[in-house]
Amino acid sequence: QVQLVESGGGLVQTGDSLKLSCAASGLPSGYSMGWFRQNPGKERELVAAITSRRDRTTYSDSVKGRFTISRDGAKNTIYLQMNSLKLEDTATYYCAAVRVWSPTLMQSTTHWDYWGQGTQVTVSS
Repeated sequence: QVQLVESGGGLVQTGDSLKLSCAASGLPSGYSMGWFRQNPGKERELVAAITSRRDRTTYSDSVKGRFTISRDGAKNTIYLQMNSLKLEDTATYYCAAVRVWSPTLMQSTTHWDYWGQGTQVTVSS
């Protein structure tokens, strides 16, 4: 059984940094992983994703240059380093895993195979 467990969320101020982690267990090899975020009443949006071999990444335009996704293969864990946080970064952040890497298809939540429960990030002024 695949489990994705996020951690690292919290309350920070604008301009601060925060690092999220997602530990995967039972995930078959070759799966790409990523981070989505969602606010109530809004669609879940892809923030960043990384391949299993860490040779490709993709970011949403809203976080490029501020967020960095990384992956530790030995620990089967991905991270999201979030710098220069803005109020609009407030959301529940979800970790997800997908077998087929496709930056176009990955924009849709239906393309992803596994999901974590989410961790809340709140940015205050």
